[in-house]
Amino acid sequence: MDSEEHAREKMVREQIQRRGVNDPNVLAAMRTVPRHCFVEKDLQRMAYHDRPLPIGFDQTISQPYIVAYMTAQLQLKPEDTVLEIGTGSGYQAAVLSRLVRQVYTIERFQALADIARDRMVQLNYDNVQVIYQDGSLGLKNYAPFDAILIGAASPAIPQPLIEQLKVGGRIILPVGGSGHQILQRIKKLSDGSLETEELIPVVFVPLRGFYGWHEDDWK
Repeated sequence: MDSEEHAREKMVREQIQRRGVNDPNVLAAMRTVPRHCFVEKDLQRMAYHDRPLPIGFDQTISQPYIVAYMTAQLQLKPEDTVLEIGTGSGYQAAVLSRLVRQVYTIERFQALADIARDRMVQLNYDNVQVIYQDGSLGLKNYAPFDAILIGAASPAIPQPLIEQLKVGGRIILPVGGSGHQILQRIKKLSDGSLETEELIPVVFVPLRGFYGWHEDDWK
């Protein structure tokens, strides 16, 4: 076992399993995806620490526990198609890709989208498609989705994402502003209504876009 594999194993054991995430498929994905490949070289020594890290443009790669926790809460199946909002470095999309048939991920910063797309090619994650656009609008051409993961805090669930979710599908997202955010899991019921469950307090960067926070509103 090389040093990175050892660090991932320790990360899974001490940061993720110890805090209650025990889905074996999620744990296997977290052991497999090389987080150090999704951060800048000068930060790679901290890649498996229990903390978010900056990736440029005032964005971050989430701490490993949060990535694992949000992924587990989606209760994914191998045949699922998943939409991710907020590609960032591409790490969360890579984890999702080990669990499902197809991942579409949207990033609003073109430079980050380009970097993430290149990483997917280099690491052979060929079931991930990175798209540069306003993530709050979703991806109508590829809908409906079995699950949607939003990696940025929204004032509310963007309406297009509700419409693009299959009946029985799940959305997980942080809802709130800079001072208070709650991670929510939403399930779309057969009559089109939503079942909402509040999970844990979190801290995320704001979701920007038409259905997200605008510059003057983030507070």
